[in-house]
This record gives sequence, structure tokens and C-alpha cells, in this order.
Amino acid sequence: MITVLVVDDDFMVAKVHSGYVGRTPGFEVVGVAHTGEDAVRKVESLRPDLVLLDIYLPDVDGLEVLREVRALGGDTDVIVVSAARDVDTVRSAMRGGVLHYLIKPFSYAALRAQLEHLSVVRQQQSTVDQSTVDKLFGGRPAARTAMPKGLTRETAALVERVLRECAGDLSATECAEATELSRVSARRYLEHFVSSGRADVGLRYGTTGRPERRYRWRA
Repeated sequence: MITVLVVDDDFMVAKVHSGYVGRTPGFEVVGVAHTGEDAVRKVESLRPDLVLLDIYLPDVDGLEVLREVRALGGDTDVIVVSAARDVDTVRSAMRGGVLHYLIKPFSYAALRAQLEHLSVVRQQQSTVDQSTVDKLFGGRPAARTAMPKGLTRETAALVERVLRECAGDLSATECAEATELSRVSARRYLEHFVSSGRADVGLRYGTTGRPERRYRWRA
């Protein structure tokens, strides 16, 4: 079993992420921390294989936790799971040696893909060939995934292009207008990209009615 420490200041979010890990075969949550100080202490005592690390913590930020974890030595891997989107934070995390950076909110499928990638990395033998090295350093699972029933790759490529070229985010209605699809069809493709970890979705609240779901391609 690959052991995991979940670090998040929000108790409910930590519970959700722990549930995601628990649903993934071969992974086990061995601890939860809600502060940076507690996270470092538990890494030192539990020696988990993986830390799911939030950036926004009440005492110190996750980047400081990352530095202290690295200073402890060992072979603990880190995946950042945070709402922090600024480029400096992402770059600092990359320089700190994180395996991946997942922007909240993300789907179970997005996290599971990274957990499965970690499992492959840890199962490699002492020597590898160049193709294996390329896969390991790619950091991301292959983008090509099975299409749900009723969706086609050709139309998915069209929706992907519109989403990629959008300067900000867009709604299912706006996507439908740009692709000449029905709103229902556009939303199905957009939700497929969210569930496969290739797009993010957020809510825009108006004065009345339900909040609008807004989609953004994950760079």
C-alpha cells in the first residue's frame, strides 16, 4: 500500500480528499493535518509515501511545508492540491520537486490519474530505458482517454479548441454558440473534460436563479 498524508486547513475538504484516496486501489490515508506545523510533524513521524499538500494553511504556507519536508530527507513525494493559481506559486512548487499541481476544485478522476501515475513510478525497477524515463518525467498520464457513450473524438476536439482559445472561462451556452452544438451537447463535452481532469469548473453567482457553471481549460 502507498501511504498518504492529507494536508488541508478545511476539515470538509480534507475529508473529501481522504475519501478520494480511500477509493483508489493500492492507496491508504495514514494521517490528516490541518496546519503546516502539524503536517511537518506527521511527515516526520509517519513517513508517508505521499503528501497531498494545500498551499493556504493557517500558520505557514504550503511552500514552506514543502521545504521542511524536503529538509527531512526520505523519499516522500508531494502533490499540491490548492486553489492558488498564481504562476509564482506554481513555479515554486515545481522547483520544490512536487509530482503534480492540482487546482481546486478537481474531480476524483483527476486525482486518481495522478495517484496511478505515482504507483507506476514507484513500481519501476532499478534500471529503465529512455522510453520509460520519458513517461516518468512527463508527469501526467496520457491525455487520450476513452470517450463516454454518445460522445465523439471529433466533436470533443472542436469543444477543446474553443475552450483552449477562450481568453477566460465560458459557459455551456457560450460554448454551444461557438461550436454550433446544442447547449446540452456542449455541456456534456465540457463536463467530460472536467471529469477527466483536463478542464476546471467554477460557479458564477448572479442576483437570482441558480449559479452559472463556468469552464476553463487546464493549462
